[in-house]
Amino acid sequence: MRLRAATRGSALALWQTHHVASLLSGVDDSVEIEDVVVSTVGDRRTDVPIHEMGGKGVFVKEVQAAVLDGRADLAVHSGKDLPALSPDGLVLIAVPERADARDALIGCRLEDLPVGARIGTGSVRRRAQLSWHRPDLVFSELRGNISTRLSKASDFDAIVMAAAAIDRLGETPDVVDRVDPSILVPQVSQGALAIECRADDPRICDLLTSIEHAPSRRAVDAERAFLAELGGDCDLPAGAHAVLSGDSIEIAGMLATLDGRVLITERRSGTDPDELGRGVARYLLDECGGSDLLADLR
Repeated sequence: MRLRAATRGSALALWQTHHVASLLSGVDDSVEIEDVVVSTVGDRRTDVPIHEMGGKGVFVKEVQAAVLDGRADLAVHSGKDLPALSPDGLVLIAVPERADARDALIGCRLEDLPVGARIGTGSVRRRAQLSWHRPDLVFSELRGNISTRLSKASDFDAIVMAAAAIDRLGETPDVVDRVDPSILVPQVSQGALAIECRADDPRICDLLTSIEHAPSRRAVDAERAFLAELGGDCDLPAGAHAVLSGDSIEIAGMLATLDGRVLITERRSGTDPDELGRGVARYLLDECGGSDLLADLR
């Protein structure tokens, strides 16, 4: 069986697509995956901060379009790039086993950063939380693929990246400080892969479901429900991190101002991912001033 997988063209995106191909061939050795490389607006406009581009799907819209118009049979995304809702006609069909969800400081450990340290990151979520913990830090925009950002690490006291990204590409910087999620709440679905296909293609749906990792899916579903309740965007200074303990899910949600002067959090446990994630978001919005905070951000 030959399938076409829509993907971005970065080394990390291709690694992820080839990883999915390997998982599928482990289920059915007749499966062959052809890469359909798609350029997204987020890839092309590297001079513009992500939150200034509107955020919603800047790394996924064109990839999704390739599946919807029939150029590809499935799409492989970094889960953290995916808005909370799939477009009509597509379904988030599988989440394979999740990798490390944490953020990592490259170049210097958080506890060793000097006063006024300069940090490179393009993420408003990372800036807001680090500012909350260390108001003295100074931030500069840093965008590009993994190798580009690593090559610029020496221009900063530290840069911030997803731990899963450097792990997947086998990168080994001298200093990698994986920050505990209690300090730096990860982006929704960070470390997870998200596979979409057309909802009306049962043959492909059945095959892709075979590589679903149920515990990872439940955690991701809880986090995505949190994001959906906030409004479905992935460029907010917001994050969520869910972990499983038996049948129970524990999730921490965070929402902040861009400058990190206000940061609100909530942690809850439960068994229903959607109810749990939405409940944490609603508490932040209704009881902690989050609705006013979002209004200011938008």
